[in-house]
Amino acid sequence: MRRLNSLIILAAGIAAGAGGVYWYAHRSETVATPASAEQSEPTSTDRKILYYRNPMGFPDTSPVPKKDPMGMDYIPVYADEQDDPNTVKVSLDKIQRTGVRTEKVASLPITRTVRGVGTVEHDESLLWVVTVRSDGYVEDLFVNKTGQHVAKGEPLFRFYSPQIQLAQADLVVAMRAEGTAAKSEASRNVAGAIQRLRNLDVPESRIDEVRQSLTNPRTIDWASPATGDIIEKKVIEGQRVMAGDELFRIADHANVWVIAEVAEADFGAIAVGSPATVTLRALANEPHEGVVSFIYPEMMKPETRTISVRIELPNPDSKIKPGMYADVVFRAGDGDAPATAVPDSAVIDSGTRQVVLVAKGEGRFEPREVKLGRRGGGYTEITSGLQLGEEVVISATFLIDAESNLKAALQAFSQGAQP
Repeated sequence: MRRLNSLIILAAGIAAGAGGVYWYAHRSETVATPASAEQSEPTSTDRKILYYRNPMGFPDTSPVPKKDPMGMDYIPVYADEQDDPNTVKVSLDKIQRTGVRTEKVASLPITRTVRGVGTVEHDESLLWVVTVRSDGYVEDLFVNKTGQHVAKGEPLFRFYSPQIQLAQADLVVAMRAEGTAAKSEASRNVAGAIQRLRNLDVPESRIDEVRQSLTNPRTIDWASPATGDIIEKKVIEGQRVMAGDELFRIADHANVWVIAEVAEADFGAIAVGSPATVTLRALANEPHEGVVSFIYPEMMKPETRTISVRIELPNPDSKIKPGMYADVVFRAGDGDAPATAVPDSAVIDSGTRQVVLVAKGEGRFEPREVKLGRRGGGYTEITSGLQLGEEVVISATFLIDAESNLKAALQAFSQGAQP
């Protein structure tokens, strides 16, 4: 009895919506059709009627034609409709009225668009720190503004260091003694003095100058190690500096990074090498194409549940400035092999079960359970359950699904009612 009540409730709920549509259509046909034709249900000898079912979907049947309490005719169920228990048959007239459309299962690339926001940052591989390896004094400052552009080898400041002075004096003495002392010993003294200067980061050009002139210049013009822009300046003219102090930081902006934040839910669709389009808000009409070069190994911003992704962009004209905001569009799956796919509208997803309605022809449809893969571009990948070339329903799927569920409920009711 409990099983019977459950089936009755299930069938009634499924058929509630479909029953109203049928009642309206049936009533319209009754008004437009003479009374003599109202009972002209096709009962040709080539189609055998098994029984008549309730038009509202209630699980009661009749072996002969009858009406329900609302005056609606019971619907005949033919023997040829019961041949395949896995299919449901819908009249061609109803298919036309409800706009049922189908599409063939095809092999298509699944491309998903993922959006993120980011900021422009310095390319960390193109940063340099200017420092000294001995104590001393900055006597003249040639580059005295943050943001100033410098070229490699250009003097930044004039530096006086007692340690460098002493190492240069040792080299001069060793060079002058080279002619009087034993050759091997003199060579060792010269080599030692040169190494001390190199340890103090004195450039080779200064060392060659001392060896050739046998003089000991008091100061040295400290050269820039790279071409770029001064992004940090921590020294002023006349300042005493200690060994290891950071005096300047230089950044080469010929290449920049865009660090984009991607939502945790979209992270799985992005991989190193995924193409990305970067649109700077300051240069909205100049989108830049790039690829994902690195995905950071941890969630950098747990409060926003985002993961940082790096895109490297060339910047030959220096129009892209660090700190700019950028909108990033990732084309996930671009370049992947085509997949067996159907339109998103073809999938009936209950959360625990995914079904596609396969068109068998002549108004017959088979509800088939499938397994889903990637989604993108309005299509869903089918990993199992369908073959290429099969036709699936892409519109009015709810109506056919309701008919299928109603048929299953009636069959279960009929089987349960048998002694």
